[in-house]
Amino acid sequence: MSKRGYISRYLLILKKLKANPNSSFEELKKYIENNFEYMQMQDETLQVAFGLRTFQRDVREIRNNFGIDIEYSRENKGYFISNSESENMNFQRRMDAFDMFNSLNLAQDLNQYIHLERRRPQGTEHIYGILHAIKNKVQVAFSYQKFWEAETTQRILEPYGLKEFRQRWYVMGKEKKNGEVRTFGLDRITNLDVTNRKFEFPANFNIEEYFKYSFGIIGPNGKKPEEIILSFDAVQGKYIKTLPLHVDQEILFENKDELRLKLLLFITDDLIMELLSFGENMMVIKPKSLAKLMKDEHKKAYQQY
Repeated sequence: MSKRGYISRYLLILKKLKANPNSSFEELKKYIENNFEYMQMQDETLQVAFGLRTFQRDVREIRNNFGIDIEYSRENKGYFISNSESENMNFQRRMDAFDMFNSLNLAQDLNQYIHLERRRPQGTEHIYGILHAIKNKVQVAFSYQKFWEAETTQRILEPYGLKEFRQRWYVMGKEKKNGEVRTFGLDRITNLDVTNRKFEFPANFNIEEYFKYSFGIIGPNGKKPEEIILSFDAVQGKYIKTLPLHVDQEILFENKDELRLKLLLFITDDLIMELLSFGENMMVIKPKSLAKLMKDEHKKAYQQY
């Protein structure tokens, strides 16, 4: 069997256990056999046979290659994915990547049915080097091109962490020149150099805590988060429930006309731009200062026409 065939089988096992924890081997076997046609699209030489020994070998390979643990529960008489919450988030991202990879491989002759966004490279080629620098606590040097400046500048950074936002990746850390904590888009970085110059990683830094009250890539910058209450019309409210503005948003109430929610966030340009995008389908209830700012910005936009 080809490597692609193995991976497609691993993917099916993981998808089954994600959707139905504590599945028995018989249930897994039936699921694999029912999806045999899908697996054959990945590897024409694939055979349908899927026994217990094959499954046990797959469990070992999934653990070794992808860091995902599958265990058996005697109490529930079935197999389940045993990773922690943070590990499960990584698992879900890997699942998404597997699904996309396999789907695009299957779609090589289906270009007339698939339309992909054309976008510039996202700078993901820098992720490995930056992660290496974070883990080993060494500085990175790079050239950086801001969107609003013509000149490229040279930066030296003590990297603290990586953050994803809106299909873009960012590195944040302390800039050597001024000692400020800054965030840089990986898609605007060139000539990345992972140096051997050590730095002292802040003992109390936690990237989850740093961005806890942030929408987007702008951190605290000495500010305090504010309570924000937003009112959405019923249709937009359905989108906000399925794709939340923030992981900690709280729905205050919902009826046939309105969904109202509460957030505790820093009021930043990232957040303001997001709220403006909802137009007439959203209204700021609180704070009044944000409501006035939104009103002024909408008025400026209207006056351009």
